[in-house]
Amino acid sequence: MKMLGRGLTGPHSATRAEAARYTVTVRGLVLMCSIGIRARERERRQRVRISVDLVAADAFPREDRRRVINYEKIVAAIREIARAGHIDLCEDLAERICTACFADPRVERVCVWVEKLDVFADAEGVGAVLERARPAEARPG
Repeated sequence: MKMLGRGLTGPHSATRAEAARYTVTVRGLVLMCSIGIRARERERRQRVRISVDLVAADAFPREDRRRVINYEKIVAAIREIARAGHIDLCEDLAERICTACFADPRVERVCVWVEKLDVFADAEGVGAVLERARPAEARPG
């Protein structure tokens, strides 16, 4: 699955100011999740694959590791969301993940891929992609 070049993190889409920013990624996190609108989907959990790009608001902080976006916290938040109860749509799960990512004030933009893996035997996955930018009024400083 190619993640770059989708408008958010493509190499030709950045302005000079954005070029100094860095992106933290989580790729292919597979979890069991209660997701879907069909009765059978409400009865048993299914595999979902989640990938996230988090674009930092600032340049990579080099040696100051306390200022780097922590992907362990992002993965923990995603796992908690997946365990928290039934979710109707992949878009709903992606939106919740976006919101969790913006809990970190260092995150300026986020792109989340959510795929249900076992819906069609002849498809690797089906789902949704959401891209969000931190609202201007919610930006720190």
